[in-house]
Amino acid sequence: MRTAPIAFAIAMCLLAGIAGSVPARSAIDGWREIAWPFPRDGWPAGRAFRCATEACGDEIEVYVRPKIGFCNCDSGVADDDEVDRVADLDLMSERFVPLEAGKVIRVADMLGRIRAYDLTMADGSRHTAVGIAVSHRCDLMVAVAQGKGNAAGVERAALDFLTTGEMARWMTAAMNGGQ
Repeated sequence: MRTAPIAFAIAMCLLAGIAGSVPARSAIDGWREIAWPFPRDGWPAGRAFRCATEACGDEIEVYVRPKIGFCNCDSGVADDDEVDRVADLDLMSERFVPLEAGKVIRVADMLGRIRAYDLTMADGSRHTAVGIAVSHRCDLMVAVAQGKGNAAGVERAALDFLTTGEMARWMTAAMNGGQ
């Protein structure tokens, strides 16, 4: 009668093996977390996510991180020049050109700006990027999204993702010192 516990143990091992071979699914449909791809700089690494073409209409990546103590405490993110400086576009490429004036936005109950860019990658390929900088007191939350599609599509996918409950909770916690 020892075969039942042995069979159960074998079944559990098989199920664990099957579960281990299936990639983890993000709680946010279509998006999965990937490793932070950028080298260390003066700020802690953030979180990086990729949305597949099937879910977002194009493969889009979003990189988001807090920059604690890096904001004008009185005016927050005041203008497009500030978005250009702080939104981590330079981590992807030094060659980025704004497509138009930015807009005021609210993400995770933080006010700031969003701006679209044409990005020339190191290999010469062209991508669209969207830089986002929002503030809470004297702290910034920055995000940059990039893809090969048009600016409106990249912006819409990034904002839809960043305004989900899961991401809003993470951003709020990160701005309050917890990650």
